[in-house]
Amino acid sequence: MAETVTLSGKTTPGLLASLDPLLREWLPRQRWFAGKGRPVTGFSLVAATELLPAGTRLGLYHLLVRAEQGAGPGDCYQLLIGVREALPPRLAPALIGHVTQGPLTGRTVFDALYDTRPAEVLLEALRTRARIGALRCEREPGQEIRSGLVPRRLTGEQSNSSIVYGDTFILKLLRRVVPGVNPDLELPLALAREGCPRVPAPTAWMEAHLDDEPYVLAVLQPYVQGAADGWELALRELAKGEDFAAEARALGRATAEVHGALARALPTATLGHAQIQPMADGMAVRLDAAAQAVPALRPYAPALRSAFTALADLAAEGHTWTAQRVHGDLHLGQCLRAGSGEWTLIDFEGEPARPLAERRMPQPTVRDVAGMLRSFDYAAHSADPPAPGWAHACRAAYCSGYAEAAGADPRTDPVLLRAYETDKAVYEVVYEARHRPDWLPVPLSAIHRLAAPDLP
Repeated sequence: MAETVTLSGKTTPGLLASLDPLLREWLPRQRWFAGKGRPVTGFSLVAATELLPAGTRLGLYHLLVRAEQGAGPGDCYQLLIGVREALPPRLAPALIGHVTQGPLTGRTVFDALYDTRPAEVLLEALRTRARIGALRCEREPGQEIRSGLVPRRLTGEQSNSSIVYGDTFILKLLRRVVPGVNPDLELPLALAREGCPRVPAPTAWMEAHLDDEPYVLAVLQPYVQGAADGWELALRELAKGEDFAAEARALGRATAEVHGALARALPTATLGHAQIQPMADGMAVRLDAAAQAVPALRPYAPALRSAFTALADLAAEGHTWTAQRVHGDLHLGQCLRAGSGEWTLIDFEGEPARPLAERRMPQPTVRDVAGMLRSFDYAAHSADPPAPGWAHACRAAYCSGYAEAAGADPRTDPVLLRAYETDKAVYEVVYEARHRPDWLPVPLSAIHRLAAPDLP
């Protein structure tokens, strides 16, 4: 898009009331909607900005909307609402509905990220460091954004939405947004300034500033052209009967390099008994709740609880651990392998369901290691037949690669590693029981292994 975009920044009175009945039906069906299983009882408008006038051929609204679902404040979602007289067939999957009341009566509204023109508007706003209503677009010094890049929307995502511009940039739009410093921007910026090449450096980002609090809305980063998603790559190699240990070792080295850069760039902390005891207690509480929810877990609960008791006991004896900023939700799907064979890590948001303050706390690096070890198990059990030996080889290679770059092997601290692996597997049991019962045997097989040291 060569021309400069003029964005109105206006708001439309009655807009949310006009959209309310349509959003109640549409929003819970989206893959990134966090409140599934509970009806939406109402909406409140956090912010609304008209980016393109609704009275023209294509209108565009940027909305921050809080979805109310019973008790509590509800979750805030970022929506880009397109407005047309009628949708062309190519935009049929984007339909939200036909408005029958309020200022948009008679118009058709849709998810604007499916359309190229709104995507162009977003990139131009970032390129020009636009200020539109409460929206603020920022760009790293020295970074340039070329206009005219053709956008395409990526499919198959879970908690956010992404647009690729040419083969140059990828824009990640956070759907569920919270006030405060978001690690998905904070950590890649810190890593870029530390000179770490394992994470794409942010080029630009968009925030909303409301009540003196920043809401990170979108992050633009270089697109790793020709890169393979780690999960898809692992499954392809499995299907061909190929060994993945060399890739796992390289990924372990990449993880350790990122951890090292984070430790240099941001403060670290020492965890002693005062910090480890409540952490172990929290793991035990989650185990008890999981055993109540999933009967298949109950026979293992006493043996699993010993993993957390052993950690607390070690801390009580005076053992300490270093904590630092970590990825927080590391698995094969958060890793990309470039055509050159180099691995990069992406998506530093952490577990979106966790409070932001918790996601930004320093933690032992073994949390990320445990997440990746569990991911190898998941990949191995996706094969037909399952390949537990493949997972074992990958887990060993990953830890060896990590040790090569970090100077310390995660397996040399078995008590800490077992506690984090157990906590992760317990979480997986509950998730699969609720959402994907056919997958429940995957974490249960890990539960059996992790409980084995204490089973009769």
